[in-house]
Parts: sequence; C-alpha cells; structure tokens
Amino acid sequence: MDPLNLRRYDLATIPLREVNTALHAADLAGEITIDNPAGAHSVAVGLDAPVRVSINGHVGYYAAGMNQQAEVTIDGNAGTGVAENMMSGTVVVRGNASQSAGATAHGGLLVIEGDAAARCGISMKGVDIVVGGNVGHSSAFMAQAGRLVIRGDAGEGLGDSIYETRIYVRGQIASLGADCVAKEMRAEHLEELTGLLKVAGFEDDDPATYTRYGSARTLYHFTAANKY
Repeated sequence: MDPLNLRRYDLATIPLREVNTALHAADLAGEITIDNPAGAHSVAVGLDAPVRVSINGHVGYYAAGMNQQAEVTIDGNAGTGVAENMMSGTVVVRGNASQSAGATAHGGLLVIEGDAAARCGISMKGVDIVVGGNVGHSSAFMAQAGRLVIRGDAGEGLGDSIYETRIYVRGQIASLGADCVAKEMRAEHLEELTGLLKVAGFEDDDPATYTRYGSARTLYHFTAANKY
C-alpha cells in the first residue's frame, strides 16, 4: 500500500520525510493520525489545509511549525519551538512544551495544557497562546501582537520590551521585563479573556482572578536616557 495514501501513519515503520510529504498533498482532507513519533523533530510542519492531525506521543523540535488552517493535537510533550511561526489554525499540546513555544507566530491558537519553558511567545506577532501551567523566563520577549494567557506562574523578565501584546496572568510573576507593567482590567478585557479561556478548554476559570500586563510605551521613542 502506498504510504502517501494512508490516513494513519506509524513513524516506527514509515520515514518522517514520507509522512510530511503526504501531509503536504494538494487534496489533503479529513482526519489523520500519527503514531510513535518518539521525539522526532519537525513532525507535521508546514501544513496548509483544514485537516485534523492527532499525534500520539512526544515530539521534538518545531512540531506543527508554520501551521496554516490545520488543527493539530499532540498527545504528549513538545520540544523547542512548537507551533513556531504559525499563521492560523490550532495547535494543542496535552503535556508540557520546551522553550520558545509559539515563537514569531502570526495567528491561530496555541494551547499548552501543562507548563511552557523559557521564552514562550517570544516575538509573537498575532497568535493567541494559552498555557495551563507555568511559563519560564523571558516569555513574551519583544511580543508585538496577540494575547498570552498564563494560568500559573511566570518566570523572570515577563514581557521584556513588549509592544502591543496583552498578557493575562493568574499566578505569581518573578519579575517584569523592561517596559512591561500591570494594567487595568476593563470590561472588554474580561470579555476577551473569558473567550480565550473557553476556547482553550479552561472555561471554569474566573477571569477576575487574572491581572493584565502590557507595554508602558516608554521605549517607543528615542530619549537621551536611552541613547546608550
């Protein structure tokens, strides 16, 4: 049987290159399952079709990177850069994620049900990221647009040099980065957060228990004090 025509792929027997080639077929549709990823890197990268992909196990670097349209579920942990540069669609990690989750992502939704390591959402450009647990240091560093929701605690330097991304945190923060400050939680923010929690599967959370953080906008313009 031609492995490119299967709907279920076992990476223990089919090379990853062949599986990713099949996932880039012009007529790709429906639901697809990938078994035994065993920490392989670049699983299900570059998808550009409204399909559902279920990955049963842990993945390595850059899983579901550059995703467009697809709904990808990883039933395990994810290595560095999961959903990196995602444009649209949904990526759900049932376990924990390593550093740089959702880096530079322009759109779509990334849900990490466990913890995320350092630099979660670094340079995010419009993606929505919801983390069920904690995030590591320098998360949302230079984050430009989108929303980051953290149900647990955040490490040092949260939101350093942030632009217009909105950050919602329920737990404690080790320290805020340069130009990141706490902001008023107005009605529109409570409504926005309620929607994000619901779509991520955390609708039982009370949005009033979260604090909003964003840019103080003091780094937007040149000043003599910042010339060095």
